[in-house]
Amino acid sequence: MWCAQMYSVRQVSPRRNLCRSSQKAMPLAIKTPCCHRGCRELVRGRYCPPHAKAHNRERRKLYDTNRPKQRLYDTVTWRRRSKAYLRRHPLCERCQKKGRAQPATEVDHIEPHGGNLEKFWDTDNWQALCHSCHSAKTQREMNVR
Repeated sequence: MWCAQMYSVRQVSPRRNLCRSSQKAMPLAIKTPCCHRGCRELVRGRYCPPHAKAHNRERRKLYDTNRPKQRLYDTVTWRRRSKAYLRRHPLCERCQKKGRAQPATEVDHIEPHGGNLEKFWDTDNWQALCHSCHSAKTQREMNVR
């Protein structure tokens, strides 16, 4: 017999899988195969312990904002210069080539700078893009690497 309050977040004890009103154990999540390609271990999360470690390491590589080249984007100088560039180049350059007039929202490096300060601040290496064009370009670059 199921407790009607088992699914209410407020009624569940945070330390135990028990419903406060009847002290019945809540059902555990169904085990599914690990999301890592080729692994068939059944787990309650997304990855089995060995693959979770590897997955987290890869995510940190891609999205860790403490990397030196990512920190360049968090400076006041970058914000000011990129906004000034967008004022001088208000339309997306890729959309203009396709015959559309889309407002530019992001400044992109034509060639990835890779942490090189000269390439990072070289305005000849900048282009104004809309969000969708910038996302598509960044995704293509990440797939090539």
